[in-house]
This record gives sequence, C-alpha cells and structure tokens, in this order.
Amino acid sequence: MFDARVWLLWVLTMLIAASSTRNPLYTVLMMLVTTVLGVTCATGDEQTGAQRTILSPIRFAAIAVPLSALFNALTIHVGDTILARLPDWLPLLGGPVTLESLVFGAQNGLTLTVIFTGFAVFNQVTPVRDLVALTPRAFHEAGVVISIALTFVPQTTRSLKRIRQAQAVRGHRVGGLRDWPPIVVPLLVSGLERSMGLAEAMVARGYGATTSQAQALRTSGGLALGLLILLGGWLTFLFYPAWRAVGTGLLIGGGALVVGVVWLAGRSVCHTVYRPRHWTVRDTLVVAGCGMALATILLPSSLGRDTLHYSPYPQLTWPIFDPLLGLGLLGLLTPAVICEATRKLPQSLPPGAEPVMKNDGE
Repeated sequence: MFDARVWLLWVLTMLIAASSTRNPLYTVLMMLVTTVLGVTCATGDEQTGAQRTILSPIRFAAIAVPLSALFNALTIHVGDTILARLPDWLPLLGGPVTLESLVFGAQNGLTLTVIFTGFAVFNQVTPVRDLVALTPRAFHEAGVVISIALTFVPQTTRSLKRIRQAQAVRGHRVGGLRDWPPIVVPLLVSGLERSMGLAEAMVARGYGATTSQAQALRTSGGLALGLLILLGGWLTFLFYPAWRAVGTGLLIGGGALVVGVVWLAGRSVCHTVYRPRHWTVRDTLVVAGCGMALATILLPSSLGRDTLHYSPYPQLTWPIFDPLLGLGLLGLLTPAVICEATRKLPQSLPPGAEPVMKNDGE
C-alpha cells in the first residue's frame, strides 16, 4: 500500500523516538502504536511478499524486560529502596539490590522491545523486492545478488519441509546426526538444480554479457579518496579539538564526494522497472505524521520535551506525561489510520466491468 521509502522513514522515526526518551509512559505509548500497526497494516500486506517474524513482540518482551531488570538490579547498586543485599565479596554483584535499579532495567528492556517491534512491523509490511529496488544504481550487481539470496531462503525452507514430509511418509524418523543425510542430500541436490536453472535463465537473457565500463577505475579511485577524506575528518574531529572546524569540513567534503561518485556511476547504468510504484497522497500523509513526531522529539522549543527524560534514581517517583507530546507521537499512527480507512472504503470495479445482478429465484 505504501512506498518502501515511507516505511523506511517510519521505522527510522520510531528508532529515534524510542532512543530519545526514557519515560516509560511514552515508551508504552509507542509500544501500543507499533502493536496497532502490526494488526492493521501487516494483515493487509500478506500478499505482497512480506515476511513474518519468528519471535513475536510479546515473547521478546517476556524475555528482554525481566532479563534487563534482573541484570541492572544485580550490577547497579544505586537507589534508596533496598529490596535485598548480596554479600560484598561477590565481584560486581555484591551490594544492595534496589527497587530503583530494577525499574530502570525494566525500562531499558521495554525500550528494546519497542525497537524490536518497530523493525518487526517493518519486516511484515515491506516486501523484499521493494527494499532491493532502493539499492543505488551503482550497486545494481550487489542488489541482484542480495535479491537472489533472499529469494532462495524461503525456497530452501519450503524444500526442507517437503523433503521431511516425504521421508516421514517412507517411515524415516530424525533421531540424531546419522538420520540427517537422507534429508540433507536431496535438499542440496534441489538447491543446486535451482541454481543451475537460474544461471541458465540469466545467461539466456544476456545478464553479464556487457563489457566493463571505462570509468570503473575512476569510480573506485573516487570512492577511495572520499573514504580517506572521511576518515581524516573523523580523526581530526576526535583527537584535535582545536581543529574541529577543519574536521567538520573534511567530513562534509568526503561525504559529498562519496555521494557524488555513486550518483555519477549510477547514471551510466540502464534502469528499468517492471511495475513502478507511484508516490501517492497517502505516502505524503505518512511522511507528515513522521515529521510531526520528529519535530515533537527533536525541536528544543517543543512543549513537554523535558518530560522525555526520566530517572527513578535516587528514589522512585511517578513519571510525568505531557498530553501535547503524546499527541505528537501519535503521528506515527498515521499508516494504521490510512490502512483502516482504505479497508472500509468500497472496492471499485475494474474498468469495463459491470456488477453481476442475481434474480430472486436464483
């Protein structure tokens, strides 16, 4: 439904928002937003080739939050509310176990859960082919290799499932390493057959038959020079405080050189799209929602920005929630609103089609 660039901007906005706050109330709000998106948008994109995550967000939270809380409580001995005390002779663990450190660890685990859920939703709603299409033209060969590799993964999984079912029908049971060759050998043979078939199809279509471009050496030299300038600027900025302006200039110049070389190399590559995606009003609305959330988080003059920072130390207190800031974070919910509104609209008939009328007697 949405452009892949829109979903990429959304997940980056979610990552910035989750990393910019330690207030558990805002974190829970973002967790609810990502959950709603996973329910409303992911189900509508099941036919687009998007992948399902192996570990659900709920299972991830059930693992990450307790482990993070326990680790922080055992290693950070700060806080006024003491729950227990471990012997001082224990290295790193010895000392008081406080409620404040337990809450702070659980808060960090919840932040990790929000980040994981955001990327899980991005994985569900974005087809692999759309992500590969975002590869710069200068790296088209790498994009083809990645596309083939990502395509072979689900094919291999389906082949493994079929082979195990066929062997089970023949009475074969997997009980140890000695029982795997009847499954691994057919899987390897089928994979080699698919690879040979794909290679023959690519050769028949002329892939790789073009001669190397003359500017390949100039492109490599430009990229190497740009990366060297970037490295020099980074080292200057870190180790020479008096020359930070020079380091910043080198960073900007090196980055501009790398981007320029990649852009010039991409212009010489012929690029065709079988089924192009057009930018729509819905994409613009999602970008506007992400912009509203970013402005709420990053702008220094935004109302309630001080409530983003929360610490339970030295004594546990209730975090402050600002309604205006929470309303700004709801801009991340724009894709879910559009998906739900689109689902409720009547589906239009294709051009030239007429509705089928049935008689009462039928």
